[in-house]
This record gives sequence, C-alpha cells and structure tokens, in this order.
Amino acid sequence: MIDRYKIAGEQGRFESGSNGTVLENKLGVIDPNEMNDAELYLLRSLYEVVFVDEFPERQITVIDLKRWHYRWLGNIYGWAGEERSVNMAKDGFQFAAAAQITRLLNVFERDCLARYTPCTVFDDEMLIQALAVTHVEFILVHPFREGNGRLGRLLADVMTSQAGRGLLDYRPWDMNRQAYYAAIQAGVGCDYEPMQDLMSAALHR
Repeated sequence: MIDRYKIAGEQGRFESGSNGTVLENKLGVIDPNEMNDAELYLLRSLYEVVFVDEFPERQITVIDLKRWHYRWLGNIYGWAGEERSVNMAKDGFQFAAAAQITRLLNVFERDCLARYTPCTVFDDEMLIQALAVTHVEFILVHPFREGNGRLGRLLADVMTSQAGRGLLDYRPWDMNRQAYYAAIQAGVGCDYEPMQDLMSAALHR
C-alpha cells in the first residue's frame, strides 16, 4: 500500500507475492490498488450503516470505534476491530507504544468522547475545537493496525452530523498532507491550533 508503516511482529505480515506492499489478508489480494479499492468500497458501506441505519445520537464510545473498524475491515483482515499489538512509526514519528493502547483508549474515551459527544449544543467554535482535539488524540494513540486516519474521519463526520452540520470536506487535507502531518505532531505538545485550522477549512468548504 502507499506510504507503508515500518513495523514488525504478528500484525506485520504481508501477503505472499505482494513484495511487502499488501498486508496479509483473507482475500489473497496482492495488488495494492486492488486492496485500496476493496477498502474504499467497504468504507462506503460502513458509512451507509452508520449514517442510515445506526446513527448514534448519543455519546460515542471506544466500543463503537472497535465495532466500526470490525464492520469495515473484518472481511479483509483477521485482526480487524482489535487493538494494535505492534509498535508503529511513520516518517520517523513514533505512535503510542502498543503496550499502552488499552490505557490510552480509556483516557481518550474519558477526556474526548465523553467530553465532546454528542455534539448537539455546539456552535462552530466549540465544534472545531472538539473535532481538532478528538482527531489529534485518536491519531496519536493509533489504536488499530490499519485504517486509523479513515476511521478518525468517520468519527469526525459523526460528530459534525450530531451538531447538524453534515459531513466534512477533506479535500484541503488531501491537497496538503504535510500540513496534516504537522498538525498531528503539534498535538504531542497539546497544540491543537494547526488542526483547528484544518478542521475549520473542512467544515466551511
């Protein structure tokens, strides 16, 4: 897949014949473009389930996130919905240690999900702050082996929809990936302003 992470361990196995570009999967897919298409198709299906059939007009929980991850990728990866069991880094940036994920998810649920969801009485300023803090902290934990960024976007879309604002427009993020990565890294020092700027752009486009 594009921009692979550097990892080792059980969840680090790649599909035979993929030259280390596609994770070991139930479909036997070895082409990264084909896997990207499969994941995108299933992500669209997950959005339909969440927003049409099971929209949560309540506090989001870590259990919800694990369930969404499993419903999205369970037909592809055996570890879907499970917490990451290996340490991961990207472009020299180290995400939370795997041994700390359970504890950090408990903190994330207490400090972000319980504090900010449901977003039913938020004005734009409050919503942008809530979105920025929640997204940054989720990505820093990086609880799953794959799909954290896309699941983080789904969570943000649920939050904006709870606030009556619909889905976010992520094109500004995709057009400037370096700004996005920098905003995540700024969150290590509890500086959420760069992500607030990105969230504001996604909300107001």
